[in-house]
Amino acid sequence: MAMMDGSLDAEKIAGYFKGKSVLITGATGFLGKILVEKILRVQPDVRRIYLLVRAMDAHSAKQRVEAEVTDTELFCLLKEKHGKGGFELFVEEKVVPLAGDVVFENMGLDAPRLEELAKEVDIIVNGAATTNFYERYDVALDVNVMGVKYLCQLAKKCANLKMLLHVSTAFAAGDREGLIMERPFKKGETLREGTYLDIDAELRLVGDVKKELELQDGGCGDKTKRERKGMKELGLERSRHFGWSNTYVFTKAMGEMLLGQLHGAIPVVILRPSIITSILRDPLPGWMQGTRTIDTIIIGYAKQNLSCFLADLELTMDVIPGDMVANAMMVTMVAHSEEQGAEVMYHATSSLRNPAPYGVLYESGRRHFYENPRLSKDGQVIPTKEMHFFKTIASFHLYMLIKYKLPLEILHVVNLLLCGLFSQLYDDLTRKYKFVMHLVDVYGPFALFKGCFDDINLERLRLTMTKTSPEDDMFNFDPKTVDWNDYFYKIHIPGVLKYVLK
Repeated sequence: MAMMDGSLDAEKIAGYFKGKSVLITGATGFLGKILVEKILRVQPDVRRIYLLVRAMDAHSAKQRVEAEVTDTELFCLLKEKHGKGGFELFVEEKVVPLAGDVVFENMGLDAPRLEELAKEVDIIVNGAATTNFYERYDVALDVNVMGVKYLCQLAKKCANLKMLLHVSTAFAAGDREGLIMERPFKKGETLREGTYLDIDAELRLVGDVKKELELQDGGCGDKTKRERKGMKELGLERSRHFGWSNTYVFTKAMGEMLLGQLHGAIPVVILRPSIITSILRDPLPGWMQGTRTIDTIIIGYAKQNLSCFLADLELTMDVIPGDMVANAMMVTMVAHSEEQGAEVMYHATSSLRNPAPYGVLYESGRRHFYENPRLSKDGQVIPTKEMHFFKTIASFHLYMLIKYKLPLEILHVVNLLLCGLFSQLYDDLTRKYKFVMHLVDVYGPFALFKGCFDDINLERLRLTMTKTSPEDDMFNFDPKTVDWNDYFYKIHIPGVLKYVLK
């Protein structure tokens, strides 16, 4: 029976996981780690947490989980609680690494392990994804689409399964303006009028294009490079044909669509976070892994090698701290457990309830670096320079044309007159120019995104949360409680400098 009708508090949420077994894919990722740590911390009596990781065998899977998950700084509170030896024993008892991959049927697992999962697993969390905006189309389809299919097949074999939680992205909804509702995609639905999306046809297309690329002349090295480039370009071409800006968000939308078709009686929650940023509260404020799109500004500012950036400082950058997303995940698991046949979507976003403009991030960065200037290797203060922002792609292109493209053309002519004297310099600068222009092409729609994500479903869920003790803040996922100025200045920017720019 679903718990949506009753109130939820911290004790009830934590208690739900007692004695349960959870299978998590994508646990080596930023959000996956946060979820694993949170479950272990709030419910030490969880039965098992199975972590599916890419590895050759059980031993290498165990090594990878230790190195990339449980040995990280994120688990500091659990290590303090249990002590070093006690923590290792606790993890060994509760965490089961699985060598496998979502791109294979049955996750690539052997029969005995599949039988164990079929009997044991109560909850499946699919966090596995390739998040590269310019990913190979074949790879993105394998992970973000076929991975969903194979996980659904596995879910149907689990006799005691209570629900499946699928992590998508809010930007799967596309580059729309105005209010974007929490609504799953229907079969074949696209963002461009007059088109119909047939997933099987896309899979066949990939196979056909690969065969064409194989038939083209060239050596082995050329063939591999040509296929990689061809698959990347095909991904962007097909994404834009159907109305999406890049391969990542397009294939994530396809994954949602396929999940809607295949889940049957299994209760399904699709959680769409926006840009996930560093931890706000616990266990380690500021902790993060990898670079978010918005952190390009911070890193460029810190290194003082970025003089301009494509962004409208008045536009909203929809961000949400990682611990809030993990909290929302756990609450939705409890709320929709055993809700037969349900398919519910939630936006874990901030743009509607507590919008944060890009200007807040920039001003927080300026303040931080003026008050805490970076030092060079010889101890000299690196002066903090102002950055120039372009509000449109056209204005950015014009700037790049005058500042870089025209000088490059002049250099090209000089190079020809001097019999190739500056060939190396010309090639290097041309490559850098093309790289920047490609980044703008792929990331531009995000930097200038004008949509606003509705979160009425998640707000309804928030309203079921009762607070009778300080512990009830343990599962907070309300963006209204975040002071963005304070968060970026005191938590996120120091976190980027500490954990990303080590």
